[in-house]
Amino acid sequence: MWTFKYAVLNIAYFVAFCTIHAYAAVYLLANGFSNTEVGLLLAVSNIASAVFQPLVAGIIDGPGPLTNRLYVLISVVGILAGCVILMFVPGRKVPVFIIFALIYTLQFVYQPVLTALCFEYRKAGCGIFYGLARGMGSAGFAVASLFIGSFVERNGVSILMWISIAAMAVSAAVMLAFRKPKTEDESKDAGFEGSGGQGVAHNSLRSFAGTYPAFMLFLAATVCFFFAHNMINDFMIQIIRDLGGQETELGIANFLQAILELPVMALSAVILKKLSADKLLMISGAAFFIKILILVFAGNMAHMYLSQSFQLFAYAVFVPAGAYYVSSTMEELDQVKGQALITSAITVGGVFSNFISGYILDHYTIKTMLLTGTAVCGIGVIIGMIAMLRLPHHVMGSKA
Repeated sequence: MWTFKYAVLNIAYFVAFCTIHAYAAVYLLANGFSNTEVGLLLAVSNIASAVFQPLVAGIIDGPGPLTNRLYVLISVVGILAGCVILMFVPGRKVPVFIIFALIYTLQFVYQPVLTALCFEYRKAGCGIFYGLARGMGSAGFAVASLFIGSFVERNGVSILMWISIAAMAVSAAVMLAFRKPKTEDESKDAGFEGSGGQGVAHNSLRSFAGTYPAFMLFLAATVCFFFAHNMINDFMIQIIRDLGGQETELGIANFLQAILELPVMALSAVILKKLSADKLLMISGAAFFIKILILVFAGNMAHMYLSQSFQLFAYAVFVPAGAYYVSSTMEELDQVKGQALITSAITVGGVFSNFISGYILDHYTIKTMLLTGTAVCGIGVIIGMIAMLRLPHHVMGSKA
């Protein structure tokens, strides 16, 4: 039952993620934004997300009334309200910019909190199968993608807000019923699994970096991987139009990459028994590189679909491998920070991608944009290999 409820939360989250993130460019272009303005809005939102993700994690971990569950519920209600407002201001660029940036940011910030919620409840004795539930979220994204493209072509971009409202309403209903069993040593919700347990907390950035040098360098590689990843996702409609497709093909492409995430994430625990998390992270980096390299030479939609199929080894591997890497290499009291820093690095990659991709599209070509993404991702692969093969993962005895 707990896995089912957590899976519903993931499905609802990623259905809304599809409408708000995967179709952000479609929605904003239809509301009169240029490619540069789209890039600026997404970059501003990603910067805000990168700032607030570790900040929120720290507040939740500290004393006070804010818990993982409460923060997720607040975010869900905020996104729902924002989508309702957007229904009444179509084509008005200033309010659309402000409200869309807010809901985009809110959705990114509560993603790592949703992960923390799972491990917190598992610690309290709730049997949640994380890999399966997270994989179901990807399946929800996939199914939504398959239909949303054709819905937009027939009904316009307002359908995106209606779907987001429905998904957030489901999330709110589930969160209200998502109550953790009381344990003797808990008076409030904790953070990521193990927070509040044994070990030493490394609260300063210098101390944290000195304790986990491989992880800190790998964050730089993560920025590079997700520079390329976000370039493809945020401006996929322009890439597809350049290849002769439209919104329907966008839906199919998103469906393909998302549905492939399900088996890998569902089997993540089995895979991690065969290959360590650090090796899987290197494999995922190479897959991100191959995925965008294929698009550099793409001449039709078949090539686009081939590129999307590498999601099986890229993002689908990175998400569980990153979570288990943090869990296996860090002190318990550092794991919330580790999880938040991965999400922040992903977000920072999106910031640079949004700024640079929007500008390139308005002044140069799709090919120029993709070559830039390929070069940056290639640098990330080299950095990632150095981090994971040459540096220690955990330096014992570092001072907090």
